[in-house]
Amino acid sequence: MTDWSFNKNLVLELLRGVLPPGNLITDQAGLKPYECDGLTAIREQPWLVALPETEQQVVSIVRICNEHGVPIVPRGAGTGLSGGARPHEVGVVLGLSKMNHILEVDPENSIARLEPGVRNLAISEAAAEFGLYYAPDPSSQIACSIGGNVAENSGGVHCLKYGLTVHNVLGVRVVTCDGTILEIGGAWYDAPGLDLLAVLCGSEGMLGIVTEITVALLPRPDSISVMLAAFRDLKDAGGAVAEVIGRGIIPAGMEMMDQLAVQAAEQFAKAGYPEDAAAILLIELDGTEAEVADLTAQVDRIVRSAGAYHVDIAESAEEQLRLWKGRKSAFPAVGRLAPDYYCMDGTIPRRELGRVLAEISTLSETYGLRVANVFHAGDGNLHPLILFDANEPGDLEAAEEMGGKILELCVRVGGTVTGEHGVGVEKLNQMCVQFNATELEQFFALKTAWDPNGILNPGKGIPTLTRCGELGGMHVRHGELPLPELERF
Repeated sequence: MTDWSFNKNLVLELLRGVLPPGNLITDQAGLKPYECDGLTAIREQPWLVALPETEQQVVSIVRICNEHGVPIVPRGAGTGLSGGARPHEVGVVLGLSKMNHILEVDPENSIARLEPGVRNLAISEAAAEFGLYYAPDPSSQIACSIGGNVAENSGGVHCLKYGLTVHNVLGVRVVTCDGTILEIGGAWYDAPGLDLLAVLCGSEGMLGIVTEITVALLPRPDSISVMLAAFRDLKDAGGAVAEVIGRGIIPAGMEMMDQLAVQAAEQFAKAGYPEDAAAILLIELDGTEAEVADLTAQVDRIVRSAGAYHVDIAESAEEQLRLWKGRKSAFPAVGRLAPDYYCMDGTIPRRELGRVLAEISTLSETYGLRVANVFHAGDGNLHPLILFDANEPGDLEAAEEMGGKILELCVRVGGTVTGEHGVGVEKLNQMCVQFNATELEQFFALKTAWDPNGILNPGKGIPTLTRCGELGGMHVRHGELPLPELERF
């Protein structure tokens, strides 16, 4: 284990010398909001919080911490759901919320340059006057920051057609562990050399501190149609997803919600969802007016043939906002069903959707915990919400264990342990399921190349080989028979 011993008084004085008054938090009350991110079940109070306002202040903080062996945990808006911004007990939380300026919106080149603390939604709001928008739209887009989106490679309801953060970021400025500033990529769609941009997107602050992001902006489509299709059977809804994609139709978004999620969302948002449906699909189609009209007619026929008993097509902006409001409100809405819920994130092949839903239902019965399912159905990204009560002895542990089994199931059917929430500290055990020792060694080699002293977000993303050994060397290759630990499924 790393020895994080250092002269705290000296480091504190050095940090005070590079930050404006009030931008260094050390008191207990001030530190309290930083003890966790959106994964509230895992908490740790940091030693202190530094809030730089400029890139040069970030450089100075990183150089001080590197010289004295102080761990750094980068933090955006704190909406992450995997514990990626969980603080280190003797480390510095490097909060980037004060670096929140939109540096440039360039409509001629369809790009924007941003500081990492800019809210996701604020990008599209700033670009709207030019008829442009930023495509990735996590459900937390009203609050989450673009720097955090880069760290976790966030997605959203429109990621099916327009991709994740990695597909929409053109360049970054990043401060490395020794305070060097690198410019990677830029205001163009290709750059010479290795694709380090793809390495940084989703690296969870373990390789460097992103201080500026250049994103691609897209023109607002001429026409949009949003469709709600209700089904009496989850498998029929899954079959409709496969049929739409199989016909070569790529919607802008394709979301699925099961009955429990539908009922919670409807009672919360009053979106007009049929509460008797076993599942609903929300399908957005965009393009030219003629293209959308044709695609809407095709998809209408497909979902009805697949078993949809009710179809609602919204063409006006107000009706579309109404249908999407329920989906965007699903996470807070489910919070009304139980004192606590545990939001999972895994990805599976679309063809396995029905099987995995059935297995999740079995797990729900086994553990005695209800599950509301919300999916980015088009790309197989699952978000089961496990309901529990942390005040009940054993409930939290049962929810965590059940969540781990869901992720292991995702791997077993040919999927992955994450789609857009990252690994953080939540999924370290399941990384041992998905990757073998040789693969994990390569991850460590990459981490060491960027951060030889290991000060950047230590303990996140990559499990130690010792940890995997303690778990029995669990590992499942796609297509292999399940290991004994997974046979209960």
